[in-house]
Amino acid sequence: MRKIAAIALLSTATIISFANEPKEALADFHTALVAGDKAKASEVLAADVTIYESGYVERSRAEYAEHHMPGDMTFAKASKRSVLQQSQRIEGNLAVIWEETETKTKIGGKDVVILGTETALQQKTGDKWKIVHVHWSSRKPK
Repeated sequence: MRKIAAIALLSTATIISFANEPKEALADFHTALVAGDKAKASEVLAADVTIYESGYVERSRAEYAEHHMPGDMTFAKASKRSVLQQSQRIEGNLAVIWEETETKTKIGGKDVVILGTETALQQKTGDKWKIVHVHWSSRKPK
């Protein structure tokens, strides 16, 4: 009986330690932005991450953390982001995630809805997925 319990416990521990999937890493990033947790958001980004947003480029985790991350955190805290569709493809140590989102917020006292797309490329290092590229795009609904 003890052997069965030990095997079950080890199996559960193994599942938990390998549960880090690309979708989870991306969700962790967005959760950290909402929480205003700069350390956690940075932890999921590769040091050499490249981020494209509205025609702007940030070429490292440090550059993003100093420039747009604080504003992204402020926006994330003040808005409600919903994932409408999500796809994931994993090939070896690389994964790509495509998301279509709807974000609701207030701008200038007015309710605003923003439709967005996100493409996130991730690379597995050890047992962790790190975001190496993100491309965000958004528009108003028709």
